[in-house]
Amino acid sequence: MFEHTSRYYAIEAATITLANGKTAAYKRRRFLPDASAMQTLTEVTVVQGDRLDLITARTLGDPEQFWRVCDANTVLDPLELEEPGRVVRVPVPQFEGG
Repeated sequence: MFEHTSRYYAIEAATITLANGKTAAYKRRRFLPDASAMQTLTEVTVVQGDRLDLITARTLGDPEQFWRVCDANTVLDPLELEEPGRVVRVPVPQFEGG
């Protein structure tokens, strides 16, 4: 259902029976990991015009991995990490099951 690089890949799948009798599949809730337990690959000081997808493309080689940087910095909104002058932690990527 999800690529091995997705934040939802390792999340358990579940089903629910709806009022009309049909079954719907879904992924269980994803909780943020403990950022202090993540190994840091590098730290990046954001400059004017930087976007999180650009930072992850440069550092991790994949702009879609922005969520790993969000997790490492304990933020839900990627825009919080795009403020010039902010130091952003980039974690060593941990791929599960792929």
